[in-house]
Amino acid sequence: MKRWLTVALALMFSFSAFASTPWAQWQQVGRATLSWGPFEVYHSSLLTPDGKYEAQKWPQALSIEYLRSIDSQELTKATEEQWQKLGMESDAQKNGWLEAVGKTWPDVSNGSEIVFLATKSGGQFYSRAANSAIIAPVGESFSPEFRDACLAIWLSPATQYPDLRSKLIGASASD
Repeated sequence: MKRWLTVALALMFSFSAFASTPWAQWQQVGRATLSWGPFEVYHSSLLTPDGKYEAQKWPQALSIEYLRSIDSQELTKATEEQWQKLGMESDAQKNGWLEAVGKTWPDVSNGSEIVFLATKSGGQFYSRAANSAIIAPVGESFSPEFRDACLAIWLSPATQYPDLRSKLIGASASD
């Protein structure tokens, strides 16, 4: 009996932690999978309160569920490469964004998740380990400038992955 009570309490706290996230009841705008050759790297979803995407309309949540293990250094390097391609590298260096990302992001594995919650005042990363229902904030809150640079990797018209962007923002063929 004691064992069942412990399991029930753990589940209750896990679900309440997940349900208390601001985006738990939001609607999905779009979903996309990033593949690298024959390998799927992650599934991503864009969420908003009304399920519609509008640039610079807050709040938004970008959720990335990883399908393979990637250490935080590799994630930081990939972010740096994307900011280079978007012409944002000097801003990232000047503002210390890469250093902050390197300190914030955890190593990820198959089934873990990182969510970036973008609000009018900036952004905050949240992380969920694989096989866990608990999602918690990681690192400090970021400025609106960082928020925009972070989301640009996936949502900018100049992104390296325009098909992924189209799926995330729910664009139709005529958009």
